[in-house]
Amino acid sequence: MITTKEKNRQELEEELNHLEFQIYRMQENIKDLSKDARVLGIDQSKDEDWMIVSSIDDGQTCKIMLTDCETAYRGKSCFSLVASYQDDAIHIGDIKGPPNYGFGSICMKYLKDIARDCNIPKVTGDIAKRDWNHVDRLIHFYEKHQFEVSIDYDTQSGSIKWTDF
Repeated sequence: MITTKEKNRQELEEELNHLEFQIYRMQENIKDLSKDARVLGIDQSKDEDWMIVSSIDDGQTCKIMLTDCETAYRGKSCFSLVASYQDDAIHIGDIKGPPNYGFGSICMKYLKDIARDCNIPKVTGDIAKRDWNHVDRLIHFYEKHQFEVSIDYDTQSGSIKWTDF
């Protein structure tokens, strides 16, 4: 029979092995990622998995991407946020990836940092009809990140706006 102490030790050893693997994969992925994009940082998902945050920015469009440290980087990230620079705002065009892992929150944090670094006071975006099947989740997400959310339920559209104070 396995005691609680032995089980805890076994769980800790498994966690340590998993963490060591993620760190090894992180080193390899950062090296490969840096050939294609600028590495912005490292963050943890809601499930405490390590993610590499990178961006491709040509001065007109900014793409923030997340790459996990579980799999080898093969030129494709697991999550992305694409935005364009406008006169006095950064406008979110698309967010792609699985919901409810905290990936969007990581990208939003880095997008706000980019806005601040560039002295851009606003981040804006649209909620389109194609988003309507998950509009409640979008409203919750944007409000959690201090965005003003305006929704027109008749036209199934809306807008978002964050202003840095």
